[in-house]
Amino acid sequence: MAQTQAVWLLIGLALLSAGLPFWLQRPLVCMPWSHAIAPGRPAWQRVFVSVLHWAVLALWAWMAMAWIGHSLAASSLALAARILLLLLILAGLLLWPGYQWQWRAHPAKSFVSRLLETIVLYCLVGVLGVAFETQLGNPFPQGWEFYAITLCLYLVLAFPGFVYRYLLRHRPRA
Repeated sequence: MAQTQAVWLLIGLALLSAGLPFWLQRPLVCMPWSHAIAPGRPAWQRVFVSVLHWAVLALWAWMAMAWIGHSLAASSLALAARILLLLLILAGLLLWPGYQWQWRAHPAKSFVSRLLETIVLYCLVGVLGVAFETQLGNPFPQGWEFYAITLCLYLVLAFPGFVYRYLLRHRPRA
């Protein structure tokens, strides 16, 4: 994959994923305090499900680094197929059916849950960025300043979703 394609793919993914926690009402990441994970279950089961979900997300990040970052000999078609497969797996993990949800209204997520989901998605997009950088050439060491600036840019991309969720009036449909 060429550097320009990787950069535009990463910008598109960041733009799409930044506002997702604010646009969607359903939970994207298992939180141990969320009753939407397993309604009516004890706290230890909710904690177990959330730890398992976080471990699977970490495994996805490791797979992204292994499949994309260390695939120097792969053709561009094989690399595009790997990227597409990883994005489909990530979508499946974020829309995981273990939440026991049907096509019904979800209880309102708290702002803290939305913010944590945004940070998790920032980390996942960042892993893809590091994998692309590793695949394209020599990755540069980054300091805390780099991560602070990219997090602020990611939060700017999430601002339209924040405006939609918290600043616009939502009138009931008649």
